[in-house]
Amino acid sequence: MAKYLLLKHYRGAPAAVNDVPMDKWTPEEITAHVTYMSDFAARLEETGEFVDSKALAPEGTFVRYDGEGRPPVTDGPFAETKDVIAGWMIIDVDSYERAVELAGELSAAPGAGGRPIHEWLELRPFLAEHPTVTECPHR
Repeated sequence: MAKYLLLKHYRGAPAAVNDVPMDKWTPEEITAHVTYMSDFAARLEETGEFVDSKALAPEGTFVRYDGEGRPPVTDGPFAETKDVIAGWMIIDVDSYERAVELAGELSAAPGAGGRPIHEWLELRPFLAEHPTVTECPHR
């Protein structure tokens, strides 16, 4: 099994087929979208492929270490994840091909007018742990 992160982007990815921003959707369209996402996650829970998912709030802050007691905070000037990442889902699947299949299905969540969004999702594998000395295949 391998874990993958599916990232839903607000922008930065190629435009979706049904490219209407969520803030222009009706409450019913938002409910249908959220229901689709929940049903998708529930189905993956049944197969053991679901790990976790969350939607992200639009606000956020950059923070870094800058010496003892002085973490600088900024709202720019760089593109921030609050402008880019709408949410994420972690899956644990048997193959890359299965991860691609699920990402494609999730991309079809309904949007404006109840039509599938066909949005681009970013599929990122988690780094695999390095084998310990006792697990190393060359010994």
